[in-house]
Amino acid sequence: MKQGILYGIAAYGFWGFFPIYWKFLHDVPALQVIGHRIGWSFLLLLAYILVTRQWGEFRAASCRLKTAAIYTAAAVLLSLNWLIYVWAVNANYIVETSLGYFINPLLSVLLGVFLLGERLRPLQWLPIGLAAVGVGYLTIVYGRLPWIALSLAVTFGFYGLAKKLAPLGSLFGLALETGIGFPVALLYLGLVEFGGTGAFLHAGTTTDLFLAGAGVVTTIPLLLFASAAKRVPLTLIGLLQYIAPTMQFLIGVFVYKEPFDTAHFIGFTIVWCALVIFAFESYHANRAPSQPIPELGEG
Repeated sequence: MKQGILYGIAAYGFWGFFPIYWKFLHDVPALQVIGHRIGWSFLLLLAYILVTRQWGEFRAASCRLKTAAIYTAAAVLLSLNWLIYVWAVNANYIVETSLGYFINPLLSVLLGVFLLGERLRPLQWLPIGLAAVGVGYLTIVYGRLPWIALSLAVTFGFYGLAKKLAPLGSLFGLALETGIGFPVALLYLGLVEFGGTGAFLHAGTTTDLFLAGAGVVTTIPLLLFASAAKRVPLTLIGLLQYIAPTMQFLIGVFVYKEPFDTAHFIGFTIVWCALVIFAFESYHANRAPSQPIPELGEG
């Protein structure tokens, strides 16, 4: 159990520091960053599968039409989510990206209700309503819809829905998703290289290392999370998931000095209150004797 908690903290800690990593690539177009992230992630995952002699199992599990269709949708959603996030971080919207991942659990609940026919407990409607109030308030404060936060929440929410319907585990799932995107990423990177605008091998050793390292920083936290999910109850995973957006929020405000005044604080506080109620209600509901606590595995 303790080891699982440490794995979970490490995974969400990795994700929490992501803004700092992507800031090192602020001079590289976000689309190129995502191309490298997909490409290097797939190559690293493929190498891991080959070294651990799981290729036969992976190939057999992947060569099903329904599986391919689900993971193609997941690959598109994940790529969009990555693209929006990396662009937003380097356009100085880290605080707004953190908002997206704060409201994502509540949006996922709504997707379960409207698309999967799941039922909410009465108290669960309160945090959803509060979150809507918070987003509405921030819309007034920003003078626009917080579209970055909403786009991240929607793409990741639907990605989570696709993964809920998907048959593969986290390792095979991400390998298939990045494998589906790999030819497109390779073609795009080849075109920008041919057009003379490619950053890799042209923007300095540091940039090259960070582009290639995108595969490592993508796969390591995923594997840590998968290990944690096998050892830690769903209720605890649900609480740990707020580590990453909290760290991202703090990095945006205190490291990169993004604007965050009293009006922003009020809007975020409404959302945070919604999350506290949601987490508290979920924790106690899942600890009820009549409801066994399931284990969560990404994928």
